[in-house]
Amino acid sequence: MDFTPTEEQETARQLAARIFGDLATHERLTTVGTDTDPELWKALCSAGLLGAVEEIGLLGLVLLAEEQGRTTAQVPLVACGVYGVLTVARHGTDEQRARLLPGLRAGTTVVTGAFPADGRISAGEDGLLTGTVDRVPWLRDATHVLVPDQERALWLVATTEASVVPVELTAPWAAGRLVLDGAAGERIGGAEPSAAGGAEPSAGGGAEPSAAGETEARAGACADVLAAARIAFAGLQAGVCAGSLARAVAYTSVREQFGRPLATRQAVQSRAADAHMDTEAIRVTAYEAAWRHDHDLPSAGHALTAAWWASEAGKRVVHTGQHLHGGAGADLGHPVHRHFLWGRQLDAYLGCGTEVLAELGDMIANGDPS
Repeated sequence: MDFTPTEEQETARQLAARIFGDLATHERLTTVGTDTDPELWKALCSAGLLGAVEEIGLLGLVLLAEEQGRTTAQVPLVACGVYGVLTVARHGTDEQRARLLPGLRAGTTVVTGAFPADGRISAGEDGLLTGTVDRVPWLRDATHVLVPDQERALWLVATTEASVVPVELTAPWAAGRLVLDGAAGERIGGAEPSAAGGAEPSAGGGAEPSAAGETEARAGACADVLAAARIAFAGLQAGVCAGSLARAVAYTSVREQFGRPLATRQAVQSRAADAHMDTEAIRVTAYEAAWRHDHDLPSAGHALTAAWWASEAGKRVVHTGQHLHGGAGADLGHPVHRHFLWGRQLDAYLGCGTEVLAELGDMIANGDPS
């Protein structure tokens, strides 16, 4: 396995780093508040970065997510990349790809995902969707939302068909509460079933063999999207942690105590070294899981491993970053505090370490080959 980025992936990463560095400054983020930065989103899409995700794959998206996390830039890049571009490219029909991908590449179609929905969305016999998901990131910016129903089929729903109630999370992710009440949706990867998750009866009274295959395909597509999302958001956490640690190193290198920089203290060096190792563990597990996903190798277990490291280690790193700033770290307006908020939000969004570990343990106990 080789995690060295391809020329296309490295070019996209460098371009993203330059755009985020120029536009996602502390001053601009302060002005934006808890909303998304429309100028930054336009710049990213005009540069072709969202469209590039289709070519550079999940590992490429992880690299872009890292650069976003370093600056805590407030745009739906990761959500739209994984729930929109990659999902439609991998699981959409030829007609859906031809119709949906141009808008996704241009950024005029913005997709987020109601994951995990935990069976809270049900599809009726008429294909209309009902249910509620309390917290969906970047829902207030989205034109569409990807939702899995109780049978794990994937549906793309226009936000005009839903009720969107603004919700403020720990991090400023322009989130919302999704309420579906008989909303029309489009099945990703196939036509709507005649009954939710049902199979057409055969002449002998049993289900057609293709019905079981369709159910398995639905579950596989849903699991694939969930794994990809965990990997992509783990990559975002790697960037958040790297940005927090970089700020802590810069601060302790110039902040003096008793005539010496704080960075010369052994306790400070040890905390920073531990944070660096945690950050590298998040990064390498995300890279491995993304590489396997792009090569169509079993990656569900690796996605959970990356999510666990992003949750548990990410929490430690952002606490360290704030702690090493001393009293300045307690200032809500200090840049490092934004990394702290994002790190804690990603911890919660990924499922928190114990929940992810329990799911991984069940997978291993059940003999999952991945």
